[in-house]
Amino acid sequence: MNTDLSILTLVKEASIVVQFVMFILLSASVASWTFIFSKRKELKQAIAITDDFEEEFWSGVGLAELYKKMSSDRFEPEGIEKIFLAGYREFARMRQKGDVEPSVQVESAQRAMRIELSRELDRLDETLPFLATVGSTSPYIGLFGTVWGIMNSFRALGEIKNATLANVAPGISEALIATAIGLFAAIPAVIAYNRFSTRLDRLAGRYELFVDEFVVLLQRQAHSK
Repeated sequence: MNTDLSILTLVKEASIVVQFVMFILLSASVASWTFIFSKRKELKQAIAITDDFEEEFWSGVGLAELYKKMSSDRFEPEGIEKIFLAGYREFARMRQKGDVEPSVQVESAQRAMRIELSRELDRLDETLPFLATVGSTSPYIGLFGTVWGIMNSFRALGEIKNATLANVAPGISEALIATAIGLFAAIPAVIAYNRFSTRLDRLAGRYELFVDEFVVLLQRQAHSK
């Protein structure tokens, strides 16, 4: 048996099943890191947009003026800006009818904002289930590769009359690499999922709070005329 225990050699000489398991885990790891970097950037941008919008919203600018600015062709609304536009657009549409009760105007605007809020959260959440799946299943996939590799090693060992540790070490080592790769894929995915979930929950809370505060302002405006 080959006594070269370098990682590349062990991977190269592993069984087809173990190599396939390693390929799946490495592919999952690469995809996870791709999603991690893109999601980190996406959430960071969403939080920055929320900070800027809230600062402008509470600066005393008129709602109509703010809506006109953000609904122009030169402006590309994102995140909380879309929620504001959806709510004020529906509110203005209902007020133009003239015969709609103020409470109905506000309720209609609130429903529009809730719908847009759900869309934004779904968009921000779309890759998190993948990270959760990788984090929860990768160790078991790696363990399967390890069990399979060790099983083959002992089966081959049974065919040798004078078995030594040197005979079984390469087979067990190549099998354990599958578990190591599984952990390598799972740990970053779990950490990223927990971190992103926390940040997304906080952002969702800010969206929810804005909707409630905006509804109060719309109620005042609906009853002012």
